[in-house]
Amino acid sequence: MAEDPGQWADFDISKQRRATMTPIAIAFPVAIALWFGTIFLLPPLAGMDAPLDRLVFALKCCAVAILFSLVMGVEAVAHERLRSPAIDPLAGYETRRMRVNLRYLQNTLEQLVVFVPGLLGLAAYSPDGSAMRRVVAATVVWIAARIAFWIGYHRSSAERGYGAPGVIVGVLMLLYVCARFGFELAGWAGAAGIVVLFVLMEAIITWKTGPKTGGPPA
Repeated sequence: MAEDPGQWADFDISKQRRATMTPIAIAFPVAIALWFGTIFLLPPLAGMDAPLDRLVFALKCCAVAILFSLVMGVEAVAHERLRSPAIDPLAGYETRRMRVNLRYLQNTLEQLVVFVPGLLGLAAYSPDGSAMRRVVAATVVWIAARIAFWIGYHRSSAERGYGAPGVIVGVLMLLYVCARFGFELAGWAGAAGIVVLFVLMEAIITWKTGPKTGGPPA
């Protein structure tokens, strides 16, 4: 279906952007404090010298993250279906709460694809139990961000911005792991090449997906 420019003539992108940026600005200092608080308060983890032990521990952290993010979303949708005409998925019944929960589930699945390999890679490159505290901190921040995203989304679409730190944690972990891998392949040139390529692609995506005149953001 072709877009109707007039449909979005009254859409105030500047207002929407400001409303979204406020929760993000609030969330990041809290996430940073939670990150460093976890690292400083948690003692070095014992028995983390072997790579396999670190990977198993990270896998357990992934299980905890999935339990308190994705599984909770599945439960929320399932319970609402059991108490409404949505028990028949083909009936077309859908509340705003269910739409938000379904979008939360989709977004969480997408974020898990970034978070899980990033966390496993971070554990692989953590040399000892002291460094492994970063794995716990990343898991704590990511879970908290998912919950904040979920609660905020139910309040308003702009307040889903409270979950932004979780996205950044996942991307930074994955970028760190890929840069370390690039270093193993080609030294500093390999690490820098991956980072520069990533930044370049981000810049292109940002440029290409900018809002069009008279239309909504993509």
